Amino acid sequence: MATLSTREKLAILSDAAKYDASCASSGAEKRNSAKTGGIGSTEGMGICHSYAPDGRCISLLKILLTNFCIYDCSYCINRSSSNVRRARFGVDEVVRLTMEFYRRNYIEGLFLSSGVIRSPDETMGELVEVARRLREEENFAGYIHLKTIPECSDDLVEKAGRYADRLSINIEMPTDEGLNALAPEKRPDTIRLSMASLRRKLEDFAEPTLKTKRTRRFATGGQSTQMIVGADAASDDTILATSARLYGSYRLKRVYYSAFSPIPDSSSALPSKKPPLMREHRLYQADWLMRFYGFQQKEILSGAPDGMLDLAVDPKLAWALRNRARFPLDVNRAPRELLLRVPGLGTKAVDRIVQTRRHRRLRLEDVGRLTASVAQVRPFIVAEGWSPGRLTDDARLRERLAPVPRQLALL
Repeated sequence: MATLSTREKLAILSDAAKYDASCASSGAEKRNSAKTGGIGSTEGMGICHSYAPDGRCISLLKILLTNFCIYDCSYCINRSSSNVRRARFGVDEVVRLTMEFYRRNYIEGLFLSSGVIRSPDETMGELVEVARRLREEENFAGYIHLKTIPECSDDLVEKAGRYADRLSINIEMPTDEGLNALAPEKRPDTIRLSMASLRRKLEDFAEPTLKTKRTRRFATGGQSTQMIVGADAASDDTILATSARLYGSYRLKRVYYSAFSPIPDSSSALPSKKPPLMREHRLYQADWLMRFYGFQQKEILSGAPDGMLDLAVDPKLAWALRNRARFPLDVNRAPRELLLRVPGLGTKAVDRIVQTRRHRRLRLEDVGRLTASVAQVRPFIVAEGWSPGRLTDDARLRERLAPVPRQLALL
């Protein structure tokens, strides 16, 4: 096989990394370049963009160490039986690439994953060595996200957490049955045990030591995971139930959803078409309801006949339309937790409402200044001088509030 240049490897291994969605950098403690003596900070090949909670766009070099893999997962383009072009970075190459991109301000950090080569420990050892050299030898002060390989040793995971800002272990499929059918070489119990072990390490390192009374740095951005959507028959309700268990059991920072993408020469067990991207988007919105809006997983799709999210309207509006008897709510009196359930009102708008009404009563126009979608809000609230009347129970309300599908212009 001909020797590949670094640029050719970058083209192959950055393209192979695009299927892993779990690379957001939000939640990590910012490393101070001035204090550490580090360098750098935020298009090109291998660069992806993630967004922090404050809206900052964060650029990451997103690559695989290698797309060689000993596993033959049906849904994976890099499975051992695939005919894709293969490549492998050395540790030196990844370190050099990261620092060159960082010095040029192309990136603010690194997302590094890998196929499993020979053994989980060998693969994880190389991932950790990249992070160690970046931190200790290059004074790299940027963000590092490492993919943790299930079944690797606890010692390697502990080392990874010392150098990385976030670690992730992909659950991959929403159900054990789906994983057993499509990736029989992987064991769901092993993945969960790895996630539980990582949670314990995160908790242990968060406790102040007896000697210094300080906490020790360990993956301050926590752990995340990813599920593939649409590769099996799991409903949205099943997917959200799995997410709720993962958040509760392992205190994950994020669950990422990745729409299945058909791959060449795939198994007949896989669908021939990819699911609508809107399904992935609706799952993220429903996930947001569980994490920030006080919704329990069971109620998000309660009353939905097929256990699937409505693709035409967002999950909060769909829930409100199925639960109209709970509305309208008085914005001048309703508690915060109920206002969060009003379609069109985000967390910031609700907080502003609660703060403002301490000093004066709010009118519909006041609420309209706090949201970009006052048309969604109107049927579900009472305000000073405003009552929706029969609008809340209007049989055509869903039709009126559903966004008009966009059409592409013919040029």
